[in-house]
Amino acid sequence: MRIVWFGLGLLAACVGAKVPDPSVSTDPVLRLHGHNDYLQPVPLTRALEFGLGSLEADIYLVDGELRVGHERWQLRSGRTLQSMYLDPLRDIARKRGKLRSDGEPLVLLVDIKADGAAVYRHLRSALEPYHDLLTHYVDGRIEAGAVTILLSGSRPRRLVAADADRWCALDGRFSDLESDPLPPLDLVPWVSGSWRAVSDWTGSDELMSDELERVGRLIGMAHDQGRSVRFWGAPDRKEAWAAFHDLDVDCICTDQPKKAAAWLREFRAEPGR
Repeated sequence: MRIVWFGLGLLAACVGAKVPDPSVSTDPVLRLHGHNDYLQPVPLTRALEFGLGSLEADIYLVDGELRVGHERWQLRSGRTLQSMYLDPLRDIARKRGKLRSDGEPLVLLVDIKADGAAVYRHLRSALEPYHDLLTHYVDGRIEAGAVTILLSGSRPRRLVAADADRWCALDGRFSDLESDPLPPLDLVPWVSGSWRAVSDWTGSDELMSDELERVGRLIGMAHDQGRSVRFWGAPDRKEAWAAFHDLDVDCICTDQPKKAAAWLREFRAEPGR
């Protein structure tokens, strides 16, 4: 592996990205984002056991149900956002008091695959019964709950923004970092984008200085605004987990939660880290 580590500190200082404080003992696994968690052999509960900080579920609205699945042919009656995620999360939160080891809200990224406006109208009322579980956004204030819901995919941005009282926020895009005016944090606490739009690095060779600069600039802008950063379609291997950890990427996507969690903890425990 020939990753350009020596420039990270200088790069972060130049672009304003946060440099991780080695004295902070926060579990690095909290940065892992369980991409399409519902496709795992044991969804949700294993991700919580591994210590992940955020999870992702794709949904469609079918016959009045918010069904979970990546493609329509995978959808099944009763296999819903409520039954697979919201109900068990509420039960676990009531028993344990918290879902993340640091006590911060667990992020549930809900990727709306189609018909965003119709899904949101249904979702809005579907989330209300979980008011004791969810982060609440009201009149510009953020009242943290055990679970924070963020909408991605086919997001009906105008509908969500128009709600002064709601139970979810939006997964933004990198373009939001330079919009005028900037979106408020209670609407867009995260920004996400395609890794390939920033770099063609696959983890098998050198991450070049110009790529570091582009990535660092995005991370710096987001952090300066108080937002978290996620790349989709990024390499999912130990070299990438290490690079993204040291670049201070907030949400490291993985389809290998068990392997990534074990490897990151071992990596963070290395002398000098």
